[in-house]
Amino acid sequence: MTVETETTPAAPSAVQTPFQPQGTGPVADGQRRPPRRKGEGYGRKYTPRRKVCQFCADKISYIDFKDLSRLRRHLSDRGKIEPRRKTGTCALHQRALATAVKRARHMALLPYTAEHVRISGVHARA
Repeated sequence: MTVETETTPAAPSAVQTPFQPQGTGPVADGQRRPPRRKGEGYGRKYTPRRKVCQFCADKISYIDFKDLSRLRRHLSDRGKIEPRRKTGTCALHQRALATAVKRARHMALLPYTAEHVRISGVHARA
């Protein structure tokens, strides 16, 4: 006994040529890609400009605790000493800066805390 199987002719498949884009997306639809923004792509990473120690740039060997305008630049709005990574101060001058700020605080030239914290009496953590 012979069994005949019905074979239907296969639908013509879409043949990809090297000149046709594969997949979906703006290029496959014949549209253009949106332009890249500056600094985007190409494998480049953002490298911030290296901060320079202001004391080394001004060739200051001794940080005076009475020089309040210079010391205030290195204090946060809450009265804390800013870290080196934020101000760019070198290790040698950061240590001298901390000593000068502590001396100025002791002589009541600089505050230990911000004024709004002293008035309200708010404690961050008790």
